Amino acid sequence: MTRLYLIRHGRPAAVWGGHDDDPGLDSEGRAQAEAAARLLLALPENERPTRVASSPMKRCRETAVPFAAALGVEVEIVHDVGEIPTPKALTPAERGPWLRGALQGSWPQVKGDLDYEDWRRRVHAAVSARPGYAVFSHFVAINAVVSLIEGEEQVTVFRPDHTSITVLERDGDALRLVARGAEAATGVL
Repeated sequence: MTRLYLIRHGRPAAVWGGHDDDPGLDSEGRAQAEAAARLLLALPENERPTRVASSPMKRCRETAVPFAAALGVEVEIVHDVGEIPTPKALTPAERGPWLRGALQGSWPQVKGDLDYEDWRRRVHAAVSARPGYAVFSHFVAINAVVSLIEGEEQVTVFRPDHTSITVLERDGDALRLVARGAEAATGVL
């Protein structure tokens, strides 16, 4: 069995769904990224990730950098662990309400330009294909993976805090949840 870690990005400089589609981290988010790197580096050597993957979104890439730099590795950009795609027809002002509605429902109820149950399976597959990695991702993508592992239809099965670290193990082709990351109140819901 090989461990892998899902880390939610640090606190962004702007809220998701606002006018900045790709905000980086604010000063607290940068401090959170440094703290997450220290936690990952403090893991026993046989459990410590040796590779780093990230969503293409700036807030995830910036969160991944301190750990990748400490390991001396490049950050692999993985589109399938990115933010949940919103329907193209939505204006920036409509994105937040759409997301809040999606988060309160089940995967079959999420409506948009694509099959969100299929999106959830792609996120899970992208994570599963990276044993030994620290994967820096998003609230909804982390919930997509955890909900599939737990056999849940609800979109939100827990509320990962900024830079929370969810621990998984891959045994053969199966992913197993070892521990959910720290939870907190979020501005998303």
